Amino acid sequence: MSGEAATKVRVTGLKRSFFVPLIGCPGCQHPILARTIGEVLEEMEMDGKAIVVTGIGCAAGIATLNLDTVLGSHGGAPDTATGIKRLRPECMVVTMQGDGDCIAIGAGSFIGAMTRGENITIVMSNNTNYGTTGGQLAPTTLIGQKTATSPDGRNPLKEGYPVHVAELAATFRGVAFSARGALNTAANYQRTKKYIRTAFEKQIEGAGLSFVEVLSACPPNWHMTPVECLDWIAAKMIPEFPLGEFKNGKRS
Repeated sequence: MSGEAATKVRVTGLKRSFFVPLIGCPGCQHPILARTIGEVLEEMEMDGKAIVVTGIGCAAGIATLNLDTVLGSHGGAPDTATGIKRLRPECMVVTMQGDGDCIAIGAGSFIGAMTRGENITIVMSNNTNYGTTGGQLAPTTLIGQKTATSPDGRNPLKEGYPVHVAELAATFRGVAFSARGALNTAANYQRTKKYIRTAFEKQIEGAGLSFVEVLSACPPNWHMTPVECLDWIAAKMIPEFPLGEFKNGKRS
């Protein structure tokens, strides 16, 4: 570049939102989801104004990001986030939860926040089992899927049917945005990142609660390799839990 000033451009490496490696089992996608949240906050220049509330479980690994983080009670992250947002309305307040934390033990907190239309963002990782405690059946476990507590496969006559959380959230008048993404391909990663950004933009607008469900892998409890998990998400999870936006507007 003779005669011109050389400009250094960083093309890889950790961004300012990351100060320690994100933790997870080999092939776990919770760290990828946490990274996505961090990237979007940084790109929106909101990482210095963000407060993340974690649930109990694998999703709590987002606490290793260089963001202000609060550990909520088991299932109570939306309640904690509600209090923070009402005290600090200028902050971007986000929960990162697993499906068990959000829609099982946390169903009451989740539904309450949606009913009130709290101006927070809830991000839920759906890996169809209770990842932290040994792979038990979760509300999102697929029909026929084997878990530690459904060794013969989920039987709808005994254990009921999978909960479609993004579709459920879209029915609440206090919810402004609801979408479902996945992390099994680069294209789906970018699509999910777009959903998270839209959810944050809704919060900035004061439009109401925004929700993003993300399909993610759990190799140890699925008893699969990381690559097999990616194929299983495409073949089994996405047909049951279709990707896309289910609501995009404002509280009605």
